[in-house]
Amino acid sequence: MEKFVINGGRKLSGEVNISGAKNSAVAIIPATILVDGVCTIENVPNIKDVRLLNDILIKLGIKIDYDEVSDIIVVDSEKINSYIVPYDLVKCMRASYYLLGALLGRFKKAEVSFPGGCDFGYRPIDQHIKGFEALGAKVEIDQGMIKMYAERLIGCQIYLDVVSVGATINLMLAAVKAEGTTILENAAKEPHVVDVANFLNAMGANIKGAGTDIIKIKGVESLKGGVTHSIIPDQIEVGTYMIAAAVTKSDITIKNVIPKHMESLIAKLIEMNVKVIEGEDTIRIIGNDELTNVNIKTLPYPGFPTDLHPQASVLLCLANGISIITEGVWDSRFQYVDELKRMGANIKVEGRVSIIEGKNKFSGAPVKATDLRAGAALVIAGLVAEGTTEIYNINFIDRGYENFQSKLRSLGADIVRVPE
Repeated sequence: MEKFVINGGRKLSGEVNISGAKNSAVAIIPATILVDGVCTIENVPNIKDVRLLNDILIKLGIKIDYDEVSDIIVVDSEKINSYIVPYDLVKCMRASYYLLGALLGRFKKAEVSFPGGCDFGYRPIDQHIKGFEALGAKVEIDQGMIKMYAERLIGCQIYLDVVSVGATINLMLAAVKAEGTTILENAAKEPHVVDVANFLNAMGANIKGAGTDIIKIKGVESLKGGVTHSIIPDQIEVGTYMIAAAVTKSDITIKNVIPKHMESLIAKLIEMNVKVIEGEDTIRIIGNDELTNVNIKTLPYPGFPTDLHPQASVLLCLANGISIITEGVWDSRFQYVDELKRMGANIKVEGRVSIIEGKNKFSGAPVKATDLRAGAALVIAGLVAEGTTEIYNINFIDRGYENFQSKLRSLGADIVRVPE
């Protein structure tokens, strides 16, 4: 086990390059199961979740060639020989549920253990199961395994009761080879939904409407390999560095960005008196000594991302007056609050709402990451804190940020990774 040690109080400066999107990668890698042949994926983030998925696919008989230096994965799914994924392979990651849709689409059957991952509230997969059953699969839960079988998968109309990124992508994976046309209504619009659809279409799928709330999938007989797809930049990594710059009152330029994906955060930063300069594929953040308090409600895209909620809380702790964050996606995402309080935050939580009293000063303390984005928030707090901050459980952070400490050090942060 390792920890981060941060000596705070340093301003950041310079440029930072953004890696490929975690949320795209963890869906596109399972999607390669559907491809008859070899496909190449570029701009793959070198993170723990990607390495775990690679190991899972190898155990299913898939050939993986991962060049971590160039961030390229070459996948050959021709000799996949199993549709069963046991608990010991998926216990550490939530996105393992994409194996359900991919294996069902390939074999018309799948057995995958319930997924693990970060714990910040009840996250059912009932909408996934509802959709699989509508397509013709019989689903049963047996000793912690989700088992699905179908003689045929037949396209149909599926209305998602709640906007779910996971269910939207999983049902695209299952329906892409189904007979006829599948229509997903109330679908998620997140950028990585579009990225997965673009990957599948490049392989020969017929998916239209990704990025809107109605997606139409006309089934095809097969998906052909021989195509290269580049994963989009990580929207949440971009936002994390934007907030880090604002918190430390720094001037940094973030490269390899799609600015449109950041509109909700940009609007809030400008409202808070932070200067934002957009380029074609860059965003420059110039911090300000006086930050205005704002209210935030997290919502599905294009709303404010729930994955930037903890990081935004750190920034609001430094603003004038009282700010409110309403969590509109997960039922409980406030486990990080107690850790921030150890560093001096003044936050009160009532249900899905946090009330943040600003103009706090953070002081270094030993804290622990409770999930991936909470860990990132603690790192940001440590960057501005007086004294030394030690962050434990950084395995959570490694799940979603490539070379986090190295990128921060290149900007001037005093952060090191050491054994606990």
